[in-house]
Amino acid sequence: MFHFGCSKNLVDTEMCIGIFKKENFEIVNNPKEAEIIIINTCGFIESAKEEAINCILEMAEYKKTGNCKYLIVIGCLVQRYKKELEKSIPEVDLFLSIDEYDFLWDKISNLINVKTTSKNTLDYLNRVISTGNTTAYLKIAEGCSNRCTYCAIPYIRGPFVSRKMEDILEEANLLAKKGIKELIVIAQDTTKYGIDIYGKPCLAELLDRLCQIEGFKWIRFLYAYPESITDELIEVVRKNDKICNYFDIPLQHFSDSVLKRMNRKSDSKSIMQIIQKIREKIPNVILRTTLIVGFPGETEEDFFKLYEFVNDAKFEKLGAFMYSKEDGTPASRIKEQIHYKTKLSRYNKIMKLESQISKIKLEEKIGNIYTALVDGFSDDGKFICARSYMDIPNEDGTIFIKNNENVKQGDFIKCKIISVRNYDLIGELI
Repeated sequence: MFHFGCSKNLVDTEMCIGIFKKENFEIVNNPKEAEIIIINTCGFIESAKEEAINCILEMAEYKKTGNCKYLIVIGCLVQRYKKELEKSIPEVDLFLSIDEYDFLWDKISNLINVKTTSKNTLDYLNRVISTGNTTAYLKIAEGCSNRCTYCAIPYIRGPFVSRKMEDILEEANLLAKKGIKELIVIAQDTTKYGIDIYGKPCLAELLDRLCQIEGFKWIRFLYAYPESITDELIEVVRKNDKICNYFDIPLQHFSDSVLKRMNRKSDSKSIMQIIQKIREKIPNVILRTTLIVGFPGETEEDFFKLYEFVNDAKFEKLGAFMYSKEDGTPASRIKEQIHYKTKLSRYNKIMKLESQISKIKLEEKIGNIYTALVDGFSDDGKFICARSYMDIPNEDGTIFIKNNENVKQGDFIKCKIISVRNYDLIGELI
């Protein structure tokens, strides 16, 4: 099964694999060997759509040259463009939108002519964890209600819907019993957790209760919107040793005029205030953000404010995207669209600045000793690939350490930082 897109989508993939495993299907990694190929797609931005479509076309070839009998495509891209996809890619045997997930196995079993005695639906308690034996994602909500003008997520996934806390805790306990040591809490906006069902934000309470579960060594949470980061949440992070001192805060911009056109709930003043507050309360905190450059109507003055903000705020981690015009979103109808070359130029300037900031920030870590989680080893086997609390998987950097035969994947080790290489660190075992 192929997966594209965010970690939230990955959890759906893991639940889908869980259904096949429950039905005693053998899960294979090589598509040439597979009789059933399933592709879980992303429909968020143009590049993700293209990547998914290219994979669909590539896998369609295995119906001619491999063992593949059925090609099934699910996920966000299907939710947005199901009719168009059915017409343009007839090689696919079944397209399933997110709205059809409650009947996913019914439709698949009918297609492949397999009878089942039990009702199979996507089940958080029946996931096949695909991120190794140590790290797992915990999805606490579905959808989004923020309605940022550039974002198609509410149209794809619907409004924000929190899971019941007891259900989340049941899943977390199960993950701990399976040996998971690093738990990564996710939603489209984790800081809104609980508002829809409990009438108040409950992320701080949830994190507190997760910390009480034996087995977890690290707990992280991602996608914390700035306007919803409360003093209570900051205090929970500060006082709990299990919670990594790491805030992922998707800001998107800093110019008030752009933020207003984006329908963001923060402004430049409140953004600076929350950054300062977090750093004051948690001195060794790592701050990560994502930004959009080239949003419709973004002037040179707007971009300069953003550039100066990045220079002043000095985020330890930062990712930027060029604005992608998404069908059906309010921003796609704004007349003042920015030329691609202008967007690319602004993107390059931001990333060049951030690379300079990152280098300085990383060099400050030389000589420090950290606990690190071993994710694996380099292809040549010469180096341990590990992460400290400062890095999330597949997004941030790696600590490369000379290999030691006594170290295994999933181990927590102590290492001393001795040098910097691009966005990564070089360490030695102690």
